[in-house]
Amino acid sequence: MKLLEKLEDPDRPLLGPNVKALKFWGLLLPESRSKKYFYLFMHFAVTVFTATEYIDVWFVKSDLALLLNNLKITMLATVSVLKVTTFLLWQNAWRDLIGYVSRADLEQRATSDSRKLALINGFTGYCRKITYYYWFLMYTTVAIVTVQPIFKFFSSAAYRLDVQSGNGTYLQVVSSWIPWDKNTLPGYLLASIYQTYAAIYGGGWITSFDTNAIVIMVFFRAELELLRIDCAALFDDEKSFGDMAFMRRLKECHRRHTELVKHSRLFDSCLSPIMLLYMFVCSVMLCVTAYQITIETNPMERFLMTEYLVFGVAQLFMYCWHSNDVLYASQDLSRGPYESAWWSRDVKYRKNLYILVAQFNKVIVFSAGPFTKLTVATFIRILKGAYSYYTLLSQSQMNKT
Repeated sequence: MKLLEKLEDPDRPLLGPNVKALKFWGLLLPESRSKKYFYLFMHFAVTVFTATEYIDVWFVKSDLALLLNNLKITMLATVSVLKVTTFLLWQNAWRDLIGYVSRADLEQRATSDSRKLALINGFTGYCRKITYYYWFLMYTTVAIVTVQPIFKFFSSAAYRLDVQSGNGTYLQVVSSWIPWDKNTLPGYLLASIYQTYAAIYGGGWITSFDTNAIVIMVFFRAELELLRIDCAALFDDEKSFGDMAFMRRLKECHRRHTELVKHSRLFDSCLSPIMLLYMFVCSVMLCVTAYQITIETNPMERFLMTEYLVFGVAQLFMYCWHSNDVLYASQDLSRGPYESAWWSRDVKYRKNLYILVAQFNKVIVFSAGPFTKLTVATFIRILKGAYSYYTLLSQSQMNKT
């Protein structure tokens, strides 16, 4: 498709669409001062909107259904605000990461090794699928959230009559506090415009940040696998092989792994605080959404909540899954030197090879704060915790009735 082709960038063959999304939504600030202030104002407007969601919690605290619905949206919005805030504060670190990924990726694409090229192309295609499918899932969720009030107004005669007679209130796009009456048509329309803007822009925040982070994770895994291939080829080309060739290859593998460890730690320092909060938020959000699905009687409402639940689970799963891939690829990297013809070489080569293996023992793993690693096992524990919260919430409501 021509539209997708325009998202490609020859200088960033792996991160092209992701960097353009970051620029479009203002996470990577432009050089122009006027455009930079424009994006900062847009960010500020959504941040203020998130604060109004917290204010609204006070006004709906007596209604459990409204309270739960508000909490799950508000907490997810809080994570989004944190993502953007940290991205702006640590702008130089993220630019450094993006520059490193693009530079290292271009270096590897210059190879003539068909095996490595096939691996690179496979990972690139995978990153495109992850990016575009994630965008589709997020924007579908945003579209459902924004059109839900209109759909309910025209599909439910009872709701429409209640609103028109003044016995009911308008269904909001996103529950938030507004300093005017939302139950009048003009006030409701103004509130809906602001809420729709926040939902769309917040969705842009999430998609651009998450897909960029996930593709960088995929890059780390790809670089580890490519490095393993190069380590296995340390003693290839026996006719032209010598001390100089071996040391050159050895030093290059050591340099690449050192850079990989350095930038993986930088990446983890940028992502870890966000993932710590997100794991807590996701546990609450999954619990609340699952409970709402069980008590909801309207099939359409139940479908919308299920779609929201799927998005929440998919979002956390992709982080844990790809972080888990990096962990196992890092652990397997030390096998690379032993897959070479080390056994047929002199002892002096084996000693240098052992030094490289010692370097590879620095395992790369991403974390969620200082408490846990970002792995599939952690994801399963979160699901178990969310189910426990759901059971507790369900039983407490049954006891009240």
